Amino acid sequence: MDDRTTAEMAGLLSAYDEQMRGVPPNPPAGVGYEQDGPLTRTVGQFRGFISAPRDVQVRGAELDALIARQRDRFAARGEAVEWKIRGHDLPSDLTDRLRAAGFTAEAEETVLIGRAEHMASPPVLPDGVVLRQVTARADMHRIAALESTIWGQDLSMIGDDLTRRVAAAPDDLVVLVAEADGEVVSAAWLVFRTGTEFAGLWGGSTLSAWRGRGIYRALVAARAHIAAARGVRYLQVDASGDSAPILRRLGFHAVTTTTPYIWSPPREPVGP
Repeated sequence: MDDRTTAEMAGLLSAYDEQMRGVPPNPPAGVGYEQDGPLTRTVGQFRGFISAPRDVQVRGAELDALIARQRDRFAARGEAVEWKIRGHDLPSDLTDRLRAAGFTAEAEETVLIGRAEHMASPPVLPDGVVLRQVTARADMHRIAALESTIWGQDLSMIGDDLTRRVAAAPDDLVVLVAEADGEVVSAAWLVFRTGTEFAGLWGGSTLSAWRGRGIYRALVAARAHIAAARGVRYLQVDASGDSAPILRRLGFHAVTTTTPYIWSPPREPVGP
């Protein structure tokens, strides 16, 4: 990596840390934010969320107490919570202390950033597939059913979440579906971050029978076109191992990794 590329990556990561580590405005109905020192808790979703700066600025026993307060707050609510950790976060023992407090790591993903104007192009779709922007509750629940089928678990909460987010801030969220003969075969959404240079690409899950035909790339191109038209400079993705290679080929740059650390309330015992 040459000096120019190194400087470019550092600039992208710095912009990401400065602009994408807080909470978005316009929370859906029933969702609220709580501040605890350097942390912001999001409550009222199907799973809580903890947002933190790159460096939480506390160490040792003080850090353990901060972690315990988050766990205990969500335990009192009977809710699970996600604390998203990036690969360059500080202090270096934060993840060890999260695990000691009962948090469990999920799969690591790669944070990729690309220029919206470079990704924007007319989407190229296989024969018989069309893209459609959706806002109706029924379509959001069709997306949730798609996600549940793909991932083999009940993800019905996605339908309610998308519905509430569109209702709260319709200009902040664009939801697209790819359909074939009226069946949703893939879905993805674009999340604008007011006051930043960024928009986030989320979703993109595709039924197995339709993978490898360019639908994911078409959804990226379509959302990039919408973002560029709105003056967005950067697109950001938390990419799985399947998506990251496609995005790199499209011109996205990996700047760090991200790993969700999850705490869930203990299950009630079943039976006598």
